[in-house]
Amino acid sequence: MSENMIPTSGAFGADRIHRLPVRVYYEDTDFSGVVYHARYLHFFERGRTDSLRCLGVSHTELATQADPLALAVRRMNVEFVRAAKVDDALVVETIYRPQQGARLMLDQVLRRDGEIVATAAVQAVCMDPSGRAKRPPKSMAQAWLPYVLAEN
Repeated sequence: MSENMIPTSGAFGADRIHRLPVRVYYEDTDFSGVVYHARYLHFFERGRTDSLRCLGVSHTELATQADPLALAVRRMNVEFVRAAKVDDALVVETIYRPQQGARLMLDQVLRRDGEIVATAAVQAVCMDPSGRAKRPPKSMAQAWLPYVLAEN
């Protein structure tokens, strides 16, 4: 039975927003049982990675292709709205914005029972092994395009 179990990668909704359920574990919290501020970045990273996985884009394949690439966060603006606590069931929403050259623009929202816990405006870049910014592969850009939402 266990060999048939695979972790969820979440899913895109009809609204083109990717949603990934996550649970707050004790290890995510400080001594008070509230999520430590840096751990929110982990939740957002899982949302970005799994949303790409749902598009058929994996970090391993990017790194091992003929022209290897990696994704790196260039800029992130996080707003903490309310505290998440141990055992909370959260949902990471990832919203794709129009690509700008090598820059991949995303908005992310962390919710608990529909209420906003934290938000992040993210600018990621594709980079070659030397650290130079490169446009994403055409296949990645084409997979991304149907899920792009216009700026608010």
